[in-house]
Amino acid sequence: MTDNQQLDRPERLSVQPEVVDGVRVVRVRGEIDHDGTDVLSRALTSRDGMAPPRTVADLSGVTFMDSSGINVLVSAHQRASDAQGWLRIAGAQEPVSRVLHLVGIDVLIPCLPTVEQALRA
Repeated sequence: MTDNQQLDRPERLSVQPEVVDGVRVVRVRGEIDHDGTDVLSRALTSRDGMAPPRTVADLSGVTFMDSSGINVLVSAHQRASDAQGWLRIAGAQEPVSRVLHLVGIDVLIPCLPTVEQALRA
């Protein structure tokens, strides 16, 4: 099974990691709920189990996120911080953005309108 097949769940969640200018960009589409957190968590973690030092989670294609998605993002942020790196969130649309704001993630993790802005911040 290829990495893309392991990370792609077309029925609910699609996660595609790539490297842009030395930063891991994880493009997420669909719904982030309990069923997809393992897929998202693996995409936000490097092969050695550590968080990449710099990661942007592109949530522009996410239509729903519950508390399990919040937990994955907080955990990824903590791992990146422990590695003297960072996690930034990009492109969260209104329903997801509201959840991020309500639980205070936008205070902990920088949330920017676009991937390009997240890469430059």
